[in-house]
Amino acid sequence: MSGTHPLVRVETLLLIAVGGFAGSNLRYFIELIVPSTLGATFLVNVLGSFALAVILYEASTIGALSDRSKFVFGTGFLSSFTTFSTFVFDVISVDPVVGLAYVLASYASGFAAVLLGRVFVTRAIVPRVEVA
Repeated sequence: MSGTHPLVRVETLLLIAVGGFAGSNLRYFIELIVPSTLGATFLVNVLGSFALAVILYEASTIGALSDRSKFVFGTGFLSSFTTFSTFVFDVISVDPVVGLAYVLASYASGFAAVLLGRVFVTRAIVPRVEVA
C-alpha cells in the first residue's frame, strides 16, 4: 500500500471497518441464537473457514472479486466474524477432555470447510463463468 494516494489508503481502511462492523455484529447475533458458547464459536469459525476459502479460490481461479471486495469481506468481515482468541479461551475454560475434543473437531471441521469452499468454487462458480 506504500506509494498509493492517501485517499486510497483511507478508503481501504474505511472498507475494512465497514466489513469489520458487519462481521462482528453477525457474530454477536449468532452468539445470541446459539445456546452454547462453544457451539457459537465453532459455527462462526467453520463458516468463516468456508467463506475465506471461497474468496481465496475465487481470486485464484476467476478473479472477479475486486480488491475492494476482498478488503471488505476477507480482511474486514471475516477477521471480525471469526475468532481465535475466543476459541482458545473456550478450550481452556472447559474440562481438558472436552477441550481436546473441541480442538480436534474445530480443526477437522475448519479444514473440511476449506475443502468444501474449494469444491464450491471449482464446481459451482467456475463452470458458470466459463459458459457465460
